[in-house]
Amino acid sequence: MKTQTTLELSDVQAIAAAAQAEAQKNKWAVSIAIVDAGGHLLHFQRLDGAAPVSSHIAPAKAKTAALGHRETKVYEDMINAGRYSFLSAPTIEGMLEGGVPIMKDGACLGAVGVSGVKSTEDAQIAKAGIAAIGL
Repeated sequence: MKTQTTLELSDVQAIAAAAQAEAQKNKWAVSIAIVDAGGHLLHFQRLDGAAPVSSHIAPAKAKTAALGHRETKVYEDMINAGRYSFLSAPTIEGMLEGGVPIMKDGACLGAVGVSGVKSTEDAQIAKAGIAAIGL
């Protein structure tokens, strides 16, 4: 039997605050989603000025990163390299850079998904959030 580490409310709040701070420091209007290991939404915020569509994209990126245990950039790169058949993968919608898994000791605890600016900047915000809990 294994013991499983999970995100606690204080972890989610710290991730959200750090991600929001990174976005606001750069004057980026984004949506930020945090999910658990199963892709279930734990936190969502849409900053002032963020496009309405970002409220759909950020949670999709987070869910995809959590279920795949990898950054969503991997999927975007795979598709851009010509593996278009991956677009038919079931229940995977957020295949754009900006979803980052929260990994600890090889296990996925959840993920952060960000949408609203360049995809590299979305990922930068997500990683800043995760860094707030020391991972």
